[in-house]
Amino acid sequence: MTQINEPSFRESVDLMFNRAVALMDLSPGLEEKIRVCNSTYTVRFGVRLRGHVHTFTGYRSVHSEHMEPVKGGIRYAPNVHQDEVEALAALMTYKCALVEVPFGGSKGGLRIDPRLYEERELEQITRRFAYELVKRDLIHPSQNVPAPDMGTGEREMAWIADQYARMNTTDINSRACVTGKPLNAGGIVGRVEATGRGVQFALREFFRHPEDVAKAGLSGGLDGKRVIVQGLGNVGFHAAKFLAQEDGVAITGIVEHDGALFDPDGLDVEAVHQWLVRHGGVSGYPDATHTADGAKVLEEACDILIPAAMEGVINMANAPRIRAPLIIEAANGPITAGADEILRDKGVLIVPDMYANAGGVTVSYFEWVKNLSRIRFGRMQRRQEESRHQLVVDELERLSQDKNLGWTLSPGFKEKYLRGADELELVRSGLDDTMRIAYQSMREVWHGRNDVPDLRTAAYMVSIDRVAASYRAKGL
Repeated sequence: MTQINEPSFRESVDLMFNRAVALMDLSPGLEEKIRVCNSTYTVRFGVRLRGHVHTFTGYRSVHSEHMEPVKGGIRYAPNVHQDEVEALAALMTYKCALVEVPFGGSKGGLRIDPRLYEERELEQITRRFAYELVKRDLIHPSQNVPAPDMGTGEREMAWIADQYARMNTTDINSRACVTGKPLNAGGIVGRVEATGRGVQFALREFFRHPEDVAKAGLSGGLDGKRVIVQGLGNVGFHAAKFLAQEDGVAITGIVEHDGALFDPDGLDVEAVHQWLVRHGGVSGYPDATHTADGAKVLEEACDILIPAAMEGVINMANAPRIRAPLIIEAANGPITAGADEILRDKGVLIVPDMYANAGGVTVSYFEWVKNLSRIRFGRMQRRQEESRHQLVVDELERLSQDKNLGWTLSPGFKEKYLRGADELELVRSGLDDTMRIAYQSMREVWHGRNDVPDLRTAAYMVSIDRVAASYRAKGL
């Protein structure tokens, strides 16, 4: 049972912000300007469904316009409320600043359980919500650019993009009004996997620094590490799949809404995901131990815990029992401010959400740039790269025929080297570079000052400093 004095998600963000600015030299006025949410638009609209008019409540918050457009997802959930949306918008501001994408922070939400509606009904609801936002420039390629979030995906983004285009028939940049669209509607390869892939790249960068790994009480690389994932949605699934397939980790636990699966030898992530899609939960999965009380599996011994679903899943009630020495926040705000303090006192190292799950907004930025330039990444240079590589391969093959040298090309070298980078490879490369540089910027503050206790504080300090610099450049 969560304690009564548990800070809310909004309070947690403010507490963490305050902890960072206490170590910075900001004027009180600028500090307040950065902290507060600029505006929140609340809309209540009606849609006729099944013979009756249903009224829905939606939000779009703009936290900071130090850079425009502002950026942030739209979530569909039955418990969406204004404070949550404003807290998420604030995190978007700091996240964009940390990974150096040129956006301010925004967020949207619609109070709805999408599982209760048919696809045709969801389209009607989404288009009407989009209409209400578009006509107030709260969806616009140069002012406010949404993306998918919990409960939404490519399908909803395609509907929103089409609704914007219908209302702005002469806007040549209309496709850039949202990101996370399907490929045939202006999307980018690698966007669906982006947040999970970013979690993988974040962990890889963390494990490149033995000093940081030692601070978590771990050693070596990712290979063989035991990982528990909470939430096997889009983010958790891709993070778990890539870590298991490419980095040799064992996914020993998967926690879902209807319980958890546990196998000390490692679960088959693909098989569990397919079961989840078919049955709507993990109960009944035949090849692992199922526990009805999924929250208990969060407390199992492991090397890395990845909360990848809702905010506040690790709170003051269960934080004392968490045994993972390293937690990477794939979700937004999965650890409350109260739990954060308990875990820090225990020596748990936390890779913070504003960094760890920034893969989504990073690749959204690439999609937005692609939409504005109206050309696929790699289209201009891919074959030219292959032609230059062919010159090298031809020369190597000529030399390999010289029996005096006594060497030959390795099997598969020619095919791998000749192939120019396609859009997916370029997107992954850009994301990897972004995650590496952002971690190093946090690490520099974390290790460079004796008064910075953890990576979260360092992340906030880097982000706030960059936002402050933008406001100062505007004359504030």
